[in-house]
Amino acid sequence: MPSIRAITLDLDDTLWPVQPALEQADLAVDAWLREHWPAVAARWPVPALRRLREEVARSRPDLAHDFSAQRRLTLERAFAACGVHEPPVEAAWAVYFAARNAVRPYPDSHPALARLAGRLPLASLTNGNADLRLTGLEAHFRHHVCAREVGCAKPDPRIFHVAARRLGVAPDELLHVGDDPWHDVHGARAAGLHCAWINRDGRPWPASLGEPPAWVFADLAGLTAWLDRQLAAPSAPGAT
Repeated sequence: MPSIRAITLDLDDTLWPVQPALEQADLAVDAWLREHWPAVAARWPVPALRRLREEVARSRPDLAHDFSAQRRLTLERAFAACGVHEPPVEAAWAVYFAARNAVRPYPDSHPALARLAGRLPLASLTNGNADLRLTGLEAHFRHHVCAREVGCAKPDPRIFHVAARRLGVAPDELLHVGDDPWHDVHGARAAGLHCAWINRDGRPWPASLGEPPAWVFADLAGLTAWLDRQLAAPSAPGAT
């Protein structure tokens, strides 16, 4: 197996739990609307605004790779339904984005990233709209690759190949690390990368995706310990 010369890491549910961040972001927007646009808040409580966003996602498959555009369009439609035709979308979006990025990394994330970055170059690779500058983790990464910027989302092989080019390695020299069996593991395999599955909850591997990956870890500490062993081995780091 060729040597692994760089690593890409998924963000949401790999470095931090995403659902708490999304929920606090929805609540922050709701509070902002209640203060500044009470009629809009009354018409669009959190559950209704979530349903509207799902409707936007279904009606605009061309935005499947761009959650930020989906959110902005959702806000535009919510204001328009209330007769506000010059809506303060950017102000509402700023409230959402700040709260969405107030993430709480898993306890193992900071030390693992520091150790991994000392070993190999890292890039983030995400379908989401997290901003590493606001999370406190940016310093560990040399590059940031997101679906919104690339124009396609995992598991599309193209986004993995963009990451490989930015890191200056061939796809088969790149290890992708993520929590999602379809987007991360299947996608990385299809793109010709090595892959490691971070399975924090002990979920069974989906049988529909074939054989499970060779490398499965309960957290990033396990990944880091494994990489240390590979780098210490004569044929490291690709040996198993």
